[in-house]
Amino acid sequence: MSRVSRRSFVGASALIGTAAVAPPALARGAGEETRPVVVGPGSPQYADLARGVNQRWIGTPDWIALPRTTAQVVAAVQHAVDTGRRVAVRGGGHCFEDFVAGSGIRTVIDLSAMNAVGHDARRGAVEVWAGARLGEVNEQLFKRWGVALPGGSCPTVGVGGHISGGGYGPLNRTLGLTVDHLHAVEVVVVGSDGTARAVVASRDDRGALGDLWWAHTGGGGGTFGIVTRYWLRSPGASGSDPRRALPAPPAEQLVATVVWPWQDLHQESFVNLLKNYSAWHVAHNAPGDPEADLYSHLAVFHRSGGAVALNVQLSTAHGDPDRRLDAFLAALGRGVTAPSRTVERHRLPWLMATQWSGFADRPGGKRIKGKSAYHRTAFDDAQAGALHRHLTRADYDHPGSGLLIAPYGGRVNAVGPHETALAHRDSALMLMYVSEWTAAAEDDRHVGFLRELYEDVYAATGGAPAPGRSTAGAYVNYADTDLKDPRRNRSGMSWQELYFGANHARLRRAKARWDPRDEFRHALSVRAAGRGER
Repeated sequence: MSRVSRRSFVGASALIGTAAVAPPALARGAGEETRPVVVGPGSPQYADLARGVNQRWIGTPDWIALPRTTAQVVAAVQHAVDTGRRVAVRGGGHCFEDFVAGSGIRTVIDLSAMNAVGHDARRGAVEVWAGARLGEVNEQLFKRWGVALPGGSCPTVGVGGHISGGGYGPLNRTLGLTVDHLHAVEVVVVGSDGTARAVVASRDDRGALGDLWWAHTGGGGGTFGIVTRYWLRSPGASGSDPRRALPAPPAEQLVATVVWPWQDLHQESFVNLLKNYSAWHVAHNAPGDPEADLYSHLAVFHRSGGAVALNVQLSTAHGDPDRRLDAFLAALGRGVTAPSRTVERHRLPWLMATQWSGFADRPGGKRIKGKSAYHRTAFDDAQAGALHRHLTRADYDHPGSGLLIAPYGGRVNAVGPHETALAHRDSALMLMYVSEWTAAAEDDRHVGFLRELYEDVYAATGGAPAPGRSTAGAYVNYADTDLKDPRRNRSGMSWQELYFGANHARLRRAKARWDPRDEFRHALSVRAAGRGER
């Protein structure tokens, strides 16, 4: 554990400034490199740094700090606390909601300059700073040591929020979630006396420190403090060799894109395609299943986009990969009279496969609304029928609205639901409902469509994927404030139950211990017992 005294913040805070509108420019000279870069409304960088990827939300903070060290994060947080400014943290900036750009946020800590990846020999772990992005992490881990973290497929997503929310990706069925490899985390917290400090909590800790580590294995970002770095080491790994700290990825992947033109997909074929895809993953959901190294995205968007698309990858190390892919496609095609077309099919070395356009989405310049659902079973007729009904609507013709269906399960489900804060450990599928558009004037149209689609698919459980036989809740990293609205979520289950399940009680205890003043909060952050929404 590290702590800096309150007195030491006086000089550091003065560098940031106390002006309500724009902080003074940093003095140039020998000490410049020890000071955080600070951007105010008058700075040329402000317009870019006041927003993330989602253009629905543009903030108006008094200032934005770009620290390069943990001490600078502590100083920036302390100044925000001392001056009564609400603070938020930004990593990759991919949040679906206004958690960082809301009107009440007066201070933003942008971690993009804290993006180093290294090795900590003392801990025997890989050290990843919280401003690093998944593409950078993939490249550094593999090029330097031949290892991988089972993170997401979008290379511009920041690891800070991705890991703390329980990040998943194309290797999750064989290697589990990112949090299954989290050894320790450094967090800047604020005590009851208003003092900011940096704390390190590890998998080996017990008591309050153990709770802090555990809270960052699926409790979501921006709730307990500001993560500055992670140490990653797989359970059972030993020694100080970074090549053994994390698992090695497959050396080569077979990748393919297959499409079904919407003009040929009548309702029966569409329903059969969805049921076949989901049923295959339910059948191959167990840890250690021989097909666990096959991962895919089924992109099911409005018919105005032209086609339903399947992007798939599998390791070439086991059996005959081409035969296995053919068998998978044949299983998906049973009862589907619409002809499929293979757009591409070839082999790529692993690192290049992480950059393949079939998975490596790079969203930018769009307004975005997102929702999520975990599925335990295959789609039923009512769910698939609702999807077909909305995705073929004649009164709506936007190709950027629909859902992306991805496999879950496999090694993910080998971990107990209480071992990490992420409770969803028995699902077969992860669904991301999303709409992306450009014009602000179309907000109501596209948000309204996505709400109608989602609530119709889950009509049997009150418009939300309530935990039960078929569905298992929602994913906190695909933030959706609609789940707080009783007009939208009529399931009888709170948004906390949907996101955290039975783990919510322990998360509340961690919140009370590590953020007793509720300095770190947003619309879907954990609240300590006795604290209402604000």
